[in-house]
Amino acid sequence: MTEHQEDAEWNVAEWHGRPLVDLNGEKIGKLEDVYVDVETDEPQFATVKEGFIGRHLTFVPLGGINIGPEGLQVPVTKEQVQAAPNIEQHGEELSQADESALYHHYELNYTPPESESGRRLARR
Repeated sequence: MTEHQEDAEWNVAEWHGRPLVDLNGEKIGKLEDVYVDVETDEPQFATVKEGFIGRHLTFVPLGGINIGPEGLQVPVTKEQVQAAPNIEQHGEELSQADESALYHHYELNYTPPESESGRRLARR
């Protein structure tokens, strides 16, 4: 990772509106919000507006993101993003069930938190 990438990685506020591309370089859409794990403060998911007609927000995992001058490249395919679960946003946090559904859809290692309230992901 270059010094520029390290600076950009921790400046998630500047990611809003940047193009998001899949692992093959195909454009997914523009990044809307970043959700971080409130326990680790690490970016976990982003929401992206996709589609031209009936645009809707879709959650995309940020683990392994590649930050470049042209946009943000995520390690999933556009097809995976298009098939992602439709999650209603209620405030600035994801429920444990929604978080679990996203982790399973993207085949990410998911360990449920020990607390009943779940590992909260808050929007930044």
